Amino acid sequence: MLRDYQRRSIDQLYSWFAKNPTGNPCLMLPTGAGKSHIVAALCKEALQLWPETRVLMLTHVKELIGQNAEKMRQHWPGAPMGIYSASLGKRQLGEPITFAGIQSVRTKAQHLGHVDLVIIDECHLVSHKDEGGYRKLISDLREINPRVRIVGLTATPYRFGHGYITEGEGRIFHDLIEPVSIEELLYKGFLSPLRSKVTALTYDTSGIKKRGGEFVEADLQAAVNTFDNNSAIVDEVIARAGDRRSWLFFCVGIEHAEAVCDMLKDRGISAGCVTGKTPQGERSKLLDGFKRGEIRALTSVGVLTTGFDAPNTDLIAMLRPTMSPALYVQMAGRGLRVKEHTDHCLVLDFAGLVKTHGPITNVNPPEKSGKGEAPVKACPECAELVHLSVMTCPGCGYQFPPPEEKESKPKMLHTDDIMGKAADEMEVASWAWRMHVSKQSGKEMLAVTYYGACLSSKPITEYITVLHEGYAGEKARAMLAQIARKAGAESALELSDLDLIAATLQRATPPSIIGYKAD
Repeated sequence: MLRDYQRRSIDQLYSWFAKNPTGNPCLMLPTGAGKSHIVAALCKEALQLWPETRVLMLTHVKELIGQNAEKMRQHWPGAPMGIYSASLGKRQLGEPITFAGIQSVRTKAQHLGHVDLVIIDECHLVSHKDEGGYRKLISDLREINPRVRIVGLTATPYRFGHGYITEGEGRIFHDLIEPVSIEELLYKGFLSPLRSKVTALTYDTSGIKKRGGEFVEADLQAAVNTFDNNSAIVDEVIARAGDRRSWLFFCVGIEHAEAVCDMLKDRGISAGCVTGKTPQGERSKLLDGFKRGEIRALTSVGVLTTGFDAPNTDLIAMLRPTMSPALYVQMAGRGLRVKEHTDHCLVLDFAGLVKTHGPITNVNPPEKSGKGEAPVKACPECAELVHLSVMTCPGCGYQFPPPEEKESKPKMLHTDDIMGKAADEMEVASWAWRMHVSKQSGKEMLAVTYYGACLSSKPITEYITVLHEGYAGEKARAMLAQIARKAGAESALELSDLDLIAATLQRATPPSIIGYKAD
């Protein structure tokens, strides 16, 4: 049985295809949203509605191939499916549904034959240039069937050094569909929140060389992988961990991961190290032991950011500075799964990633530059990292003193904690919708003003740029659809005139409460 937002994801995909006879959409789904369930339901419905359909499900790691195939069997026990993956030891072709690793099939288009639908998990790995395994296979499949459609799935729809995967002339994907947000999944209890703490040690990366915008790994590892750094970090993790059971350490390189693992063992912590050079048998043994709770800590580099599902992970130590927001979100996402024994995951950010990239609920895409490092504030009692406007610490209940008023400068929103919680809330008595024209650009948009239940509440106005192009417009239209559904005014979504849309929503039911922050 699909969750409501999983069903919504498929319905929005159908709607996109109905409106767009050509092109390829990307489903933007947070880590932990259950992409494999959505894929399974989509494959099942495609074959039941159109029995001649041929589906190819692609990804890059064996763990994801296995997970996606297993969910397919759960949704459809007798599914006509095969697996083609050298790492899994299977080369099954000829079924209507094929789950495959890109490394195994990148040159096998002729063996795969006619394919109607290609689904790519972690699709941000598809090059924006006409190069790489995915692009070669897609090009070869198009020669067999020029009408083949491609659906991408990812939590991070951007590529380092390029920007959103829907941008650029050579793009494969043309639109982003965002059916659900991290905030909605947290509210409904489908995800577990993260809590970030300021750490006593934070790496200084100011003098480390970069190549292509990213730190040079050899130089980065030489700078951070020192006895003093590792010793201080391991001691701090142990001191803060308390009774937490499952710790993940994301390290810079193999030597770094091994050194941190050895230090954990020296202090009596059951630990293992998993890297790209770890033999498959040993790797499986370590991962299984971690999931069963027999191994308390895992250090890793490059292998546990995607395809690794250990829901009870309750502590993440970020030891890998990176300029890639996608890598940052993937690392943090390992702690979002709902746990059996606690209500959150502690994140210790020794790499300074929260300040670099912002909260995971609102990460700046990589094409945006010039972003300053605005400070978060730390609770003096428990070191919880919180938004500057938070007055009560969610970790220990400490009451922050009121900020000093500075008349010379307006109040500014700086950096959120890792979850990007709203700065304030207001009970809503009514709302007012209208069409608004920007004075700067002359573009038309919708505006809604929320009026508080208390007479002293300041009205809050939100601008919804539904006519904008690109991701800004796509996100605004998705937000409008969500508001209309919750307000019982879905008929507004069938209208094209902004004045009529505003009038329809004006008659609908406003929310009882909103969370808001200055922007």
